[in-house]
Amino acid sequence: MSNKDVNRPVRKAVFPVAGLGTRFLPATKVMPKEMLPLVDRPLIQHAFEEAREAGIEEFIFVSGRHKEMLEEHFDYQPELMETLESRGKLDMVERVRDSEMPEGKLFLTRQARPLGLGHAIWCAHKLVGNEPFAVMLVDDVVLADTPCLKQMIDCYADVGGNMAAVMDVPRADTAKYGVLDVESENGQVVGIKGLVEKPKPEDAPSTLSIIGRYILQPEIFEYLGQFNKGAGNEIQLTDAIAHQIGKQPVNGYRFDGTRYDCGSRLGFIQANIAFGMRDPEIGTSVCDFVKKQAGTL
Repeated sequence: MSNKDVNRPVRKAVFPVAGLGTRFLPATKVMPKEMLPLVDRPLIQHAFEEAREAGIEEFIFVSGRHKEMLEEHFDYQPELMETLESRGKLDMVERVRDSEMPEGKLFLTRQARPLGLGHAIWCAHKLVGNEPFAVMLVDDVVLADTPCLKQMIDCYADVGGNMAAVMDVPRADTAKYGVLDVESENGQVVGIKGLVEKPKPEDAPSTLSIIGRYILQPEIFEYLGQFNKGAGNEIQLTDAIAHQIGKQPVNGYRFDGTRYDCGSRLGFIQANIAFGMRDPEIGTSVCDFVKKQAGTL
């Protein structure tokens, strides 16, 4: 495959949103975890906006049972718009309008069984087709001046191939991540010679770990379609990426920004505080509150 082939523009993004969100029960008993609010917008909207700002044109949700709320959130709501307009709440009208998905750009498919992240991505293969695509894990939120996926796509335009956002984690936490076996480093681009999914700390080849942002070539579906099971007896996306090493460029990207794991209660609370402190309307008050609370400890 030529260099031209492996840095074709990325127009599509896949959002695996079939998970149950058990760590947030009972809040997620009825409401999808992706609808949990991060300040004034649900997690799924933060991910959508990041993808949109990166130039993504088509949005593919790999969904599951009882996830209809995700689709409805991005739909046009005429009654709400009419009510807001009649009350003169034009700022609210703009906020609601900004949350709408462009017509004909949202695509849905189902993951009927929880067989792993790799399987969820494979479920989108018909909708992705023979194009490079991004993957965004909604639980991972990155606070950055330039959105994380935009940073990656700008870099991808130069290096092409397959790319994963990476960050250093404490060695004790490597068993939670896909971990890089590093071949080279050139600024923010990290050459990869191997990947290990959720290694024990003593077996981890490094502490440089993948977080939930990827740019992938469509050839990865060939491996995913074999349904090989890896760590946790699941079909792992990390294994599929590792399989591309030597066949296509595979790199990690050290992004600028702070990542919050909103799949955990602590990470979700931390993200709300961090994003709240940056909010133009309430940021000063949030900062004052945090300082006051810190002073009481």
